[in-house]
Amino acid sequence: METTCTRCHQAVPAQSCYCPACGLPQLVYSSEEGGGTLPPEHGAAILRDPTLVEWRSALRAATFLAVPAGLLSCGFSPVSLLGVFWMASAAALAVQVYLRRQRSAWITTGAGARIGLVTGLIAGWMAFGTTGIAFFAMRFWFHQGQAFDQMWQSMVNQSLQQQVSADVQALNAFRSLLLSPEGRAGLMLTGMICLEVALLGFAAAGGALGAHLMARSRRPQA
Repeated sequence: METTCTRCHQAVPAQSCYCPACGLPQLVYSSEEGGGTLPPEHGAAILRDPTLVEWRSALRAATFLAVPAGLLSCGFSPVSLLGVFWMASAAALAVQVYLRRQRSAWITTGAGARIGLVTGLIAGWMAFGTTGIAFFAMRFWFHQGQAFDQMWQSMVNQSLQQQVSADVQALNAFRSLLLSPEGRAGLMLTGMICLEVALLGFAAAGGALGAHLMARSRRPQA
């Protein structure tokens, strides 16, 4: 019995792994008795639903690649400016590792984006946790708190000097807020949240790209 391709709507022969017109991997079901299994010449794994993710295996793959990506993206890494690249690359590789471990033919870009999002979350927590621990150690263990305070005060004063405001009193109040522990913590937290949102977006895009590339690489050769 022939079915139709979900992408180009052309006829697909029964038990075929790929659409003969556009090459899209097809969803193939197998019975419990093995009557619906693919013949050996197809050489492709069976995936019951490419929109679903087996999260136990996906979390292992995501964690394996998110840890180094988070360490490379932390504030004290010499290559932290490439954090977006590390996140996207880790997410794309996590999808590929997941597919190889599952021996799956393909997953949808949406499923790949979800794996990438989880990879970005783990990597983001790793990056920010490592940065926080490093700051804590440098302030309280290595007694460099005074140097941090002087650097922060210099940054605040330099940025506020560029503001043209007729209300000197409001400007001084804003400076006092930024120099207070609460203001510093709030500003740093806001910046970290904005950065995390951006990194998660690129991680999700990297996961979707990894799923798309794996699907294309497994199309039959003409």
